[in-house]
Amino acid sequence: MKNETPSYIKSLVTPNGKKPAGRKAWGIDLETIWLPFFTATNTSGDTCLPPDALGAPIRLAYSPDGSVKFGKTGRPITKVAKDLADSVRVVRENFSAGLLDYAQQVMVKDKAGYQAQVDLARKAGKPIIAKDRANLDKAIADAMEEAVAKAEAEAEPEAVTCPQ
Repeated sequence: MKNETPSYIKSLVTPNGKKPAGRKAWGIDLETIWLPFFTATNTSGDTCLPPDALGAPIRLAYSPDGSVKFGKTGRPITKVAKDLADSVRVVRENFSAGLLDYAQQVMVKDKAGYQAQVDLARKAGKPIIAKDRANLDKAIADAMEEAVAKAEAEAEPEAVTCPQ
Protein backbone atom coordinates (compact mmCIF):
# COMPACT_ATOMS: atom_id res chain seq x y z
CA MET A 1 0.00 0.00 0.00
CA LYS A 2 1.58 3.28 -1.12
CA ASN A 3 0.88 6.47 0.84
CA GLU A 4 0.55 9.86 -0.78
CA THR A 5 3.53 11.78 0.59
CA PRO A 6 2.83 15.41 1.51
CA SER A 7 4.57 17.91 -0.77
CA TYR A 8 6.44 19.48 2.15
CA ILE A 9 8.05 16.12 2.93
CA LYS A 10 8.93 15.54 -0.75
CA SER A 11 10.54 18.99 -0.88
CA LEU A 12 12.73 18.14 2.14
CA VAL A 13 14.33 15.17 0.40
CA THR A 14 14.70 16.73 -3.06
CA PRO A 15 17.93 18.69 -3.79
CA ASN A 16 16.96 22.23 -4.73
CA GLY A 17 19.84 24.62 -4.41
CA LYS A 18 23.47 25.43 -3.96
CA LYS A 19 25.07 25.24 -0.56
CA PRO A 20 25.51 28.74 0.84
CA ALA A 21 28.69 29.69 2.68
CA GLY A 22 28.68 31.87 5.75
CA ARG A 23 27.77 31.90 9.42
CA LYS A 24 25.38 29.09 10.20
CA ALA A 25 22.72 28.45 12.79
CA TRP A 26 21.67 24.80 13.08
CA GLY A 27 23.86 24.15 10.03
CA ILE A 28 21.81 26.54 7.85
CA ASP A 29 23.23 29.78 6.48
CA LEU A 30 22.16 32.72 8.61
CA GLU A 31 22.36 35.49 6.02
CA THR A 32 20.82 33.77 3.01
CA ILE A 33 18.25 31.51 4.72
CA TRP A 34 17.36 32.43 8.30
CA LEU A 35 17.30 36.22 7.96
CA PRO A 36 15.00 36.24 4.90
CA PHE A 37 12.83 33.56 6.51
CA PHE A 38 12.40 35.38 9.82
CA THR A 39 11.97 38.73 8.06
CA ALA A 40 9.12 37.10 6.13
CA THR A 41 7.60 35.58 9.28
CA ASN A 42 7.80 38.98 11.00
CA THR A 43 6.17 40.57 7.95
CA SER A 44 3.34 38.05 7.96
CA GLY A 45 2.88 38.39 11.72
CA ASP A 46 3.90 34.81 12.51
CA THR A 47 6.88 35.96 14.60
CA CYS A 48 7.86 39.14 16.35
CA LEU A 49 11.62 39.13 16.40
CA PRO A 50 13.13 42.45 17.47
CA PRO A 51 14.49 44.47 14.53
CA ASP A 52 17.95 44.57 16.13
CA ALA A 53 18.13 40.75 16.09
CA LEU A 54 17.57 40.78 12.34
CA GLY A 55 19.68 43.89 11.76
CA ALA A 56 22.68 42.70 13.81
CA PRO A 57 22.36 38.92 13.93
CA ILE A 58 26.01 38.28 14.84
CA ARG A 59 27.12 39.65 18.19
CA LEU A 60 30.33 39.67 20.15
CA ALA A 61 30.42 37.17 22.98
CA TYR A 62 31.19 38.58 26.41
CA SER A 63 32.64 37.02 29.55
CA PRO A 64 30.68 37.25 32.81
CA ASP A 65 32.85 40.24 33.81
CA GLY A 66 31.70 42.12 30.69
CA SER A 67 34.95 41.79 28.74
CA VAL A 68 34.99 40.60 25.13
CA LYS A 69 35.68 36.86 24.80
CA PHE A 70 38.57 35.71 22.68
CA GLY A 71 39.27 32.22 21.38
CA LYS A 72 42.51 30.29 21.67
CA THR A 73 43.68 31.76 18.35
CA GLY A 74 43.19 35.30 19.63
CA ARG A 75 40.13 36.00 17.51
CA PRO A 76 37.07 37.49 19.13
CA ILE A 77 34.23 35.01 19.68
CA THR A 78 30.88 35.80 18.09
CA LYS A 79 27.44 34.33 18.61
CA VAL A 80 24.01 34.56 17.02
CA ALA A 81 21.67 37.09 18.66
CA LYS A 82 19.70 35.34 21.42
CA ASP A 83 16.22 36.09 20.00
CA LEU A 84 17.28 34.77 16.62
CA ALA A 85 19.02 31.69 18.07
CA ASP A 86 15.92 30.94 20.18
CA SER A 87 13.70 31.16 17.09
CA VAL A 88 15.99 28.81 15.17
CA ARG A 89 15.78 26.38 18.11
CA VAL A 90 11.96 26.48 17.97
CA VAL A 91 12.03 25.78 14.22
CA ARG A 92 14.43 22.86 14.81
CA GLU A 93 12.21 21.39 17.53
CA ASN A 94 9.10 21.77 15.37
CA PHE A 95 10.92 20.32 12.37
CA SER A 96 12.01 17.29 14.39
CA ALA A 97 8.48 16.81 15.72
CA GLY A 98 7.10 17.01 12.17
CA LEU A 99 9.54 14.37 10.94
CA LEU A 100 8.66 12.05 13.79
CA ASP A 101 4.94 12.63 13.24
CA TYR A 102 5.28 11.81 9.54
CA ALA A 103 7.26 8.64 10.30
CA GLN A 104 4.64 7.59 12.84
CA GLN A 105 1.83 8.14 10.30
CA VAL A 106 3.60 5.99 7.72
CA MET A 107 4.31 3.28 10.32
CA VAL A 108 0.63 3.16 11.26
CA LYS A 109 -0.75 3.30 7.69
CA ASP A 110 1.73 0.84 6.17
CA LYS A 111 3.18 -1.29 8.97
CA ALA A 112 4.32 -4.09 6.63
CA GLY A 113 5.94 -1.73 4.13
CA TYR A 114 7.75 0.15 6.88
CA GLN A 115 8.96 -3.10 8.46
CA ALA A 116 10.16 -4.28 5.05
CA GLN A 117 12.26 -1.09 4.73
CA VAL A 118 13.71 -1.62 8.23
CA ASP A 119 14.58 -5.25 7.42
CA LEU A 120 16.12 -4.28 4.08
CA ALA A 121 18.23 -1.57 5.72
CA ARG A 122 19.45 -3.93 8.46
CA LYS A 123 20.37 -6.61 5.93
CA ALA A 124 22.19 -4.09 3.71
CA GLY A 125 24.02 -2.59 6.70
CA LYS A 126 25.26 -5.84 8.25
CA PRO A 127 28.30 -6.39 5.97
CA ILE A 128 29.30 -2.72 6.28
CA ILE A 129 29.12 -2.84 10.08
CA ALA A 130 31.08 -6.11 10.13
CA LYS A 131 33.79 -4.70 7.83
CA ASP A 132 34.05 -1.49 9.87
CA ARG A 133 34.27 -3.48 13.12
CA ALA A 134 37.04 -5.69 11.69
CA ASN A 135 38.96 -2.66 10.39
CA LEU A 136 38.59 -0.88 13.73
CA ASP A 137 39.75 -3.98 15.66
CA LYS A 138 42.80 -4.23 13.38
CA ALA A 139 43.58 -0.51 13.73
CA ILE A 140 43.33 -0.74 17.54
CA ALA A 141 45.56 -3.84 17.61
CA ASP A 142 48.13 -2.12 15.37
CA ALA A 143 48.08 1.00 17.54
CA MET A 144 48.54 -1.10 20.69
CA GLU A 145 51.50 -2.95 19.17
CA GLU A 146 53.06 0.35 18.17
CA ALA A 147 52.48 1.86 21.63
CA VAL A 148 53.93 -1.21 23.37
CA ALA A 149 56.98 -1.18 21.10
CA LYS A 150 57.50 2.53 21.75
CA ALA A 151 57.12 2.08 25.52
CA GLU A 152 59.55 -0.83 25.53
CA ALA A 153 62.07 1.15 23.50
CA GLU A 154 61.82 4.08 25.91
CA ALA A 155 62.06 1.81 28.95
CA GLU A 156 65.30 0.11 27.89
CA PRO A 157 68.05 1.30 30.22
CA GLU A 158 70.76 3.27 28.57
CA ALA A 159 74.25 1.95 28.89
CA VAL A 160 75.89 3.54 31.88
CA THR A 161 79.52 4.32 31.57
CA CYS A 162 81.52 4.82 34.71
CA PRO A 163 84.62 6.95 34.76
CA GLN A 164 87.72 4.91 35.58
